[in-house]
Parts: sequence; C-alpha cells; structure tokens
Amino acid sequence: MQTDTDDHQPEAGLFQEIEKIQGRLSWGSLLDAGTGTHSIGWVGSLATERWTAVSGAEAHAAQTADAIAAKRRPDDRIIVGNWADPALLAGERYDTVLADYLLGAIDDFAPYFQHRLFARLRPLVGRRLYVVGLEPYVVGEPDSAEGRIVRDIGRFRDACLLLAGEQPYREYPAQWAVDHLEASGYRVIAAKRFANRYKERFVNSQIDMCAPRLAKIADRGLAAALAARGEALRAEALALADSANGLRHGFDYILAAEPA
Repeated sequence: MQTDTDDHQPEAGLFQEIEKIQGRLSWGSLLDAGTGTHSIGWVGSLATERWTAVSGAEAHAAQTADAIAAKRRPDDRIIVGNWADPALLAGERYDTVLADYLLGAIDDFAPYFQHRLFARLRPLVGRRLYVVGLEPYVVGEPDSAEGRIVRDIGRFRDACLLLAGEQPYREYPAQWAVDHLEASGYRVIAAKRFANRYKERFVNSQIDMCAPRLAKIADRGLAAALAARGEALRAEALALADSANGLRHGFDYILAAEPA
C-alpha cells in the first residue's frame, strides 16, 4: 500500500507482535531491509548489537537518519541501495532481518522483482526473518460499503501515480509470501493477520498525496476532473468513517521465518 505517512495501521502494535514472537531470542545484529521512520524508531528501541537500515531513495534515507539521530550508535548504518543489485550488502549476515512492507514497496524501485526478494535476502538471514505485509485491497469486489470506499481510494491513488509517471506499490497476499518463503529456503514458524480499520488520517493522507502528482499531468482538464473525484471520495469516506467508527477492510500480516 502506498502512503506518505504509513498510518493505515498502528505499526507499534505490529512491532509488539514481532517482539512476542521473538520472545527471549536475542536480536543480535539486525537488518531493516526496507527502512522508514516508523521501523527505524522501533529498531532503535531494541537491544541490538548493531543495525543496518536500507532505503531505496536518498531523500527517504535522509529522513530516516534524522528520525534516529539521537539513538544512532557508531556501528549503526543507513545505506541507500536497491535489492536488485547483487553487490548490496554482499557477504554480510544478520541475526535478525526485518522486511517491513518491503514486498509491496519494492515495486517502486525494482519492478517485477518480488518473486526473487526472499531468495535475495536469504544469505543475509542468520536466524530470523520477519515479513510485514498488506493483503491486496484494490482488487476484487468488497462485501461492504466501507470496503468499497477504501478500494476506490486505493484505485484513485494508483491512477494518479501512474498518470504522473510513478509506480504504485504492488501488494501480495500472505499465502503468496508463505509459498515464496518456503521455495526460497525458509521455514515459516509463525503467521498472524490483523484486521485494518482506516480512519480520517488515512483518508486525508491518500487523497492529499495525489495533489503533487496531478500537478504533473499535462492534460489540465483531466487533472481537474481527477481532483474533483478525489474530493468527492474524501467527503464520502470521511462521512462513512465517522458514522461507522472507521472503515473496516482488509488485513495486515506478519510472517516469521527461519533458514530451513
């Protein structure tokens, strides 16, 4: 799922679930394979020996560095790189690897690479890999009004990104991820899913992120029509979220895997 703020699900709750799965196992050295301000904040709170965080964009890496500056130690690293590059972290290994929404986000940097991602990370995983993902929600026919408006917002957002020459995220189901983990040399030891409830902040962030993309569209009539459509979606979604105490639709998931 593509957002500018990643606020669709209280990630602190997901990270707490990962801590429960981890139990008393030491975090050791940790790789945040698709870092962001939320994940690095959590990583910085853990009793790790050292950590490395990878971002696909310079600006995003700088934002992440600012967010963790107060807790960053001399051996902690933030690296800009692309997992399609075989030289990225070649020869390194980490006790714990976190792929926080990386499966969906990587399409923005390495399109059609998802089926190779877990195999690419495999040599880096010493003990445990945690995958956090989002069940696809812009496809299919939802069975509720809340689900339909969330789907429509996602489709609107993706259309704006494509028309602006950008790549939308491509999310994959948990079962797809399990199948590819097992095919890539892992044993899945835990799988959990969490129902999503989208609120005002989600609605506004998704519509608002489209404005700079619409400004790039040469056909100003089309851009204006899309902007009007976005505001109509916003009004409908906010009213429904208020009356229904949020828009309940879809799931996030956590998978924990170990080298087979």
